[in-house]
Amino acid sequence: MLTKGDDFPLHQTSEPIAFAGTDRNFYDRYFFNGYSPDGSVFFAAAMGFYPQLGIVDASFCVIVEGVQHNLRASRRSGGERLNLSVGPIALDIDVPLEIVTLRIAPNDGLLAGELRFAGRHFPIEEPRFIRRNGTRLFMDYTRMTQNGHWSGWLSVDGRRVDANADWAGTRDRSWGVRPVGASEPQPPPEGNFNQFFWLWTPCNFNGSSLFFHSNDDGAGNPWNRRAVIIGDGGTERHFDSATFGAEWQAGTRRIAKMTADFGNDRSLTLTPAGPVFAMSGLGYTHPAWGHGLDHGPELAVAHDSLSETGRGWGNPLAMHIQALVTAELVDGDSVHHGAGVLEQLFVGPHEPTGLAGLMDPAP
Repeated sequence: MLTKGDDFPLHQTSEPIAFAGTDRNFYDRYFFNGYSPDGSVFFAAAMGFYPQLGIVDASFCVIVEGVQHNLRASRRSGGERLNLSVGPIALDIDVPLEIVTLRIAPNDGLLAGELRFAGRHFPIEEPRFIRRNGTRLFMDYTRMTQNGHWSGWLSVDGRRVDANADWAGTRDRSWGVRPVGASEPQPPPEGNFNQFFWLWTPCNFNGSSLFFHSNDDGAGNPWNRRAVIIGDGGTERHFDSATFGAEWQAGTRRIAKMTADFGNDRSLTLTPAGPVFAMSGLGYTHPAWGHGLDHGPELAVAHDSLSETGRGWGNPLAMHIQALVTAELVDGDSVHHGAGVLEQLFVGPHEPTGLAGLMDPAP
């Protein structure tokens, strides 16, 4: 099966581009978020290709006046990897690794827009994510992340909001293997999702960006952790011995305050100070719009919304979130203030922070 991708020097195997190895769970995905300076508007978008499943899906979500509006679309791909559009949602790679444009065509829902992301720095490559459940491969993927600024506009129910250089945000690209599509008929004996601790903190400061993430096991040992401060000029500083601590919102598994110590008089403090975004809007853990699910031979498009109450703790659709935060970075003798997001997905125990059981609230 030959496709447009075969005319580009992208081959990794002797097969045409349409055939991505042999693992049904192979995926190739874009993610974006952005926020206004005052935090009154937050948006996020994603597009995922699942070559072995023959599916491509996309989503665009906006929080305004406390309500999260979700637009989702899915179609069959026919093996084509370079058609970056799914119904009303489309991407243009204007300058690879630098500038990307996101377009939301007017549709029968409330959302539309045209937003351009301009990177502040060369993307960073995170350590490769490899995790097994017993003998079964659970994850094996690579991810690059990049902070930037947005320009353009979006609209919600005809109300237009213009973005300018003060609008910041983050994008990532990841590809490899993780669970997608329909559930496996015979999961591992230990189950696929009985312990998963994930936090990610992309932050924007004047003149620099910061990325800290941690995937921990139940004992609190990190199996993937990285802290990076990167200047707008591209200088990267990596910290290999970063540690963190969390204070919890009472009766939840949501963080009220997080601190991270990078060593050498460098530390980070994050405090939630804006809307909570439910990642189910982008398909994560969504029962009907999970990544790679087949919605039939015709283009499928759906719209819904989640109120602020509906994104509260206890709703399974709000188990995986991004919280807008204020950020304070102590960098030697300097203190910098900025903004970012604190992504949180905590399933099962995590001894250092006191989490126990599958979804028991923090103590």
